[in-house]
Amino acid sequence: MLTKKQHDLLLFIASNLKDKGVCPSYEEMCAFLGLHSKSGINRLVKALEERGFIRRLPNKARALEVLIMPEEKAGVLSNQVFTKNRMHEIEKNISNDNLSEIPLCGKIACGTPIEAVRVNETVCVPTQMMGAGEHYALTVEGDSMKNIGIMDGDTVIIQRADTAQNGMIVVALVDGYEVTLKRIRMQGKKIALIPENEAYETRILDADRVSVQGRLVGLLRQYH
Repeated sequence: MLTKKQHDLLLFIASNLKDKGVCPSYEEMCAFLGLHSKSGINRLVKALEERGFIRRLPNKARALEVLIMPEEKAGVLSNQVFTKNRMHEIEKNISNDNLSEIPLCGKIACGTPIEAVRVNETVCVPTQMMGAGEHYALTVEGDSMKNIGIMDGDTVIIQRADTAQNGMIVVALVDGYEVTLKRIRMQGKKIALIPENEAYETRILDADRVSVQGRLVGLLRQYH
């Protein structure tokens, strides 16, 4: 979800806010990251804002608020995000005891529900990304969850489960064959499958039409 510079800048902003009570200036950000252009800082700040890590406070100069830290969870979306390039570095530098190989089970829809098809592939993920239990991976197709940083082409790491708490991001099976990745909320005898993109509508379904297949715990991303 974050490049190294985005990650470092986020930590720098958070540290300044905690220690000094004020956001660093663009000049200070440039000096910290070794950049020479404020436009480069502006692009990094915008990227952090678009991904939901920070927000600008209106009517105040230099005013940014940190909403999420990389090691924290935003709701139930884990920000344990590893680029695949970073994964290659991890595999070279740590023992196999710190990596887990899990099945890649096809595609999961972030848009119009599609059927997940098991494929004969696996992915290696850091053990720290996962908790107890069985896990599997799915490739994201669609953009209905983009507002919380889940993009088309990402690989999501799922903890297998058949229950979920309100607000969790889950793999939901609808009518026994449609599989989708959405935020779930129980509403009496109904279940709401909620997208994170204003272009998509929330689906309200009878509870007996929906079964939980797993909970989101992490994400891998390929940067080209």
